Amino acid sequence: MTYQDDNIFAKVLRCELPSEQVYEDDQTLVIMDIMPRADGHMLVIPKSPARNMLDATNDQLAACLATVQIVSHAALKAFDAQGITLQQFNEAAGGQEVFHLHFHVLPRHDGDKLRAPGNMEDMKVIKANADKIRAALASG
Repeated sequence: MTYQDDNIFAKVLRCELPSEQVYEDDQTLVIMDIMPRADGHMLVIPKSPARNMLDATNDQLAACLATVQIVSHAALKAFDAQGITLQQFNEAAGGQEVFHLHFHVLPRHDGDKLRAPGNMEDMKVIKANADKIRAALASG
């Protein structure tokens, strides 16, 4: 399969769709998931085209994972979480729905359960959670 540049994340990267951004560097962008399965659910995406990890370059994968680590530390602090769930899906049979490489970062607490997928969150809640993560990033 080839990369299709009409996917949601490509549109976010081109500023054709709004997003709540929490972190950015030269190679990656981190946005809040609008259908979060946990408070603080973020998506880490490369700025360059990659359908998924099966066709991503080593540099794209390394950049994404470095960013995953940075925002995971911030999420632990921001949500007083005890752990992080990292999810990454490849191709439709593997559960991928948006065909631009992305990593789900979900702060977790002992004994919590993930919310059901596909439920939109109020944008005020998403922004408040993004503010917590940005504050944690700023404080180191």
